[in-house]
Amino acid sequence: MEEHALLECLELAMPWLTPTELATLSSTCKTLNHISKSITSARASDASRSYENLPVPFVNACDAHPYAYFHYTPSQILPSQSSLLRRQPWGSNNQNSTLPPPGLILPYTGEESGCGCESCGLECLCGGFVEGSEVMSECGPGCGCGLNCENRVTQRGVSVGLKIVRDEKKGWGLHAAQFIPKGQFVCEYAGELLTTEQARRRQQMYDELSSGGRFSSALLVVREHLPSGKACLRMNIDGTRIGNVARFINHSCDGGNLLTVLVRSSGALLPRLCFFASKNIQEDEELTFSYGDIRIREKGLPCFCGSSCCFGVLPSENT
Repeated sequence: MEEHALLECLELAMPWLTPTELATLSSTCKTLNHISKSITSARASDASRSYENLPVPFVNACDAHPYAYFHYTPSQILPSQSSLLRRQPWGSNNQNSTLPPPGLILPYTGEESGCGCESCGLECLCGGFVEGSEVMSECGPGCGCGLNCENRVTQRGVSVGLKIVRDEKKGWGLHAAQFIPKGQFVCEYAGELLTTEQARRRQQMYDELSSGGRFSSALLVVREHLPSGKACLRMNIDGTRIGNVARFINHSCDGGNLLTVLVRSSGALLPRLCFFASKNIQEDEELTFSYGDIRIREKGLPCFCGSSCCFGVLPSENT
């Protein structure tokens, strides 16, 4: 009886372990080795830890890495939240049955209805692209509607089939697991919202780690020039340690097949960076976008995008 109770406790505790901790514990006996293999298989089957509408599996035919380890958030996460996310379970049989997702997103009910914004009346004015820019507006905290509103398309999480595929040169990359039509919302770029000072410190650390050739960061700097032209809003989103499936999207020098759109929600202070299909995307096709055009380092990280206009070096600029 005591042995059975101990085994149940270990099955609950082991999903909270890092890959190194899991490997160390699995080497102690056959029973823990069996549990460890089950957890590893569950992790490889869904990178999103059941926080998304659909599982996002890892696919690797190149080497012995079954998955990439990181903490998951389906939306932007504030520094106060990220400091609390020191551990996150991953690989349990009843994954996240009682745990609320981190970040600033609510679960989607799956119901469709018209918008009932208290601020807009019967005819909602929140939805749509801002003319002449890659900016989109949606309903938000300032509206009376819920996530079933048709003007909250990007707030419902991933709703298309995706998979994370290992490449010998690029490492992990995000691929379509189904046909994705042009204009379809794919995912947002989620991660820790950093101050500029924090972002610069992180980038310096990441540069040192990447010099060994076995590390790549997912720190993205977004600059939005405000209509006045006299100011620029800067957001630093770091998906390296805490992020979502978008952290695996690779660069393409030809612009890729994804369009980056800043989505502003009524009542929200900061916009969110979201990806839409810029063209029809076929099943198994890799999802890519342009990281930028500036290359300040002559000997930067090599680019393996394979496009006809490839520069051979990934974009780089001062953080």
